[in-house]
Amino acid sequence: MANNVGIVTICDYQNYGNRLQNYAAQEVMKSLGCQVNTIVNVQKIGDQNKGNKNFGELSLIWMNIKNKLWYEMNKTKVIKSRNERIKAFENFTNEHIIETDFTLKDTDFNHAQLNKYDYFLVGSDQVWNPNYRYGSPIDFLRFAPKEKRIAYAPSFGVSSISDEFVENYRKWILEMESLSVREEAGAQIIKDLTGRSAVVLVDPTLMLSKEKWLSLSKKAKNKPSKKYLLTYFLGVKTKELKKIIKKIALENDLEVVNLADIEDLKTYSADPAEFIDYINSSSVFLTDSFHGAVFSILLEKPFIVFNRNGNIPSMNSRIDMLLSTFKLLSRKWERINKNVDIFNVNFQHIPSILEFERKKALNYLRKALHIEDIILHED
Repeated sequence: MANNVGIVTICDYQNYGNRLQNYAAQEVMKSLGCQVNTIVNVQKIGDQNKGNKNFGELSLIWMNIKNKLWYEMNKTKVIKSRNERIKAFENFTNEHIIETDFTLKDTDFNHAQLNKYDYFLVGSDQVWNPNYRYGSPIDFLRFAPKEKRIAYAPSFGVSSISDEFVENYRKWILEMESLSVREEAGAQIIKDLTGRSAVVLVDPTLMLSKEKWLSLSKKAKNKPSKKYLLTYFLGVKTKELKKIIKKIALENDLEVVNLADIEDLKTYSADPAEFIDYINSSSVFLTDSFHGAVFSILLEKPFIVFNRNGNIPSMNSRIDMLLSTFKLLSRKWERINKNVDIFNVNFQHIPSILEFERKKALNYLRKALHIEDIILHED
């Protein structure tokens, strides 16, 4: 009889990485013969960039003023585009991710609805980021018996836990039956807090093949007919960064397409399936995003990674570890010395690394789910 598994993750209907890692975790569970859905949950959401000192305060103030002025001038269009974006993400979720018809809250654990699950899986994304999720008991599966709790490559998103969260994190991590994390920094946090060793696993998005992702993608409705440079930045797009983007585009006769940039309204409402198509069809992809780098690797597209401006250092270290794992640290902007380096990327070694990492993750999940034999298949 198939295991019934409930996924607990951030339910963010505006973030590409979140929606795609949720879908990937679901598909991995299905490939292991499990019945699976995502448990919708509602929690207080904080600022992932809390305590940032990386970006000049005066520069941030000036950029905020400019952004507010631009917003006021384009208010009607912005509101319309934001609503379209949320709707597009919700439609993607409804079509591709099986969610519960009930919602889990910090103070409302309906055990009658939860008893049908054999296991609960928390991850991936930054579900254990205390600045963002405030250390919610939901993210540590406190509503479930210990033997049903599985952590599947969750990320802390920070390099240390502040004192106010230490006691709960120590207790809750010690109670986790099967323990893994997405980054070495997270494994070190767990070791320091509890003495436990946590296996480091790749993000679920890396568990699915290029062909699987392309089958999910759909043609982006506003994709240019000519060759283009694609950007996806979650941090502040500084004046210097804009100059770099413009220079690369001009030197290589490329149009510029900006994803998730409210000032580029024609692409702002692109959904996660279009996100994949935009990357796959681009000539080069510039990003400061972890999942932006992930899909560049999976789709074997020339890409350049920039440090995230206006963000805490650990956000950049997550991408550094990803690039190190896949021997692609040469894709960092500071290592690009000439124009030819932008497009000259060697992906030949990637399949063997993916095979190793996927086997490691599947073995972990097989043990956690008490599955004897694995037959990995993709619909």
